[in-house]
Amino acid sequence: MASSLEFAELVAEKIYSAGSINYRKMFGEYMVYCNGKPIFLICNDTLYAKVLKETTEIVGENNEQGAPYNGARQHYIVDVDNDEIVLELARALERITPLPKPKKKKVK
Repeated sequence: MASSLEFAELVAEKIYSAGSINYRKMFGEYMVYCNGKPIFLICNDTLYAKVLKETTEIVGENNEQGAPYNGARQHYIVDVDNDEIVLELARALERITPLPKPKKKKVK
C-alpha cells in the first residue's frame, strides 16, 4: 500500500518550523527533507526515523521499531500525533544529517 499525499502534507505541516521542508515521492512512498537533508521516511502512511543515539534520547529505548520496507534496517516508528516529539526529531535529524552528495552528470 502506498502512502498518501495527505499524510506527507500532514508531516510537513507539523515540522514546518524546523526549516525548509519538502518531500519527494519515491516508489509510492515519501522521503521528507529539511533544508535539503533527508530526515524521515513515510511508508504505508507511517512515519519512520533512523535509530541513532540522538533519536533514542528523544523517543526512548522502548519506542516501537519496524522496517519501512523489506531489507531495510530497523527505524523508530514515530507517533505523528505527538507534535512535540515529531518536531524535536526533525530538528535533531536536520542537525546531524549531512547533505546528500551531488550526483555526477553522465557523459555521453
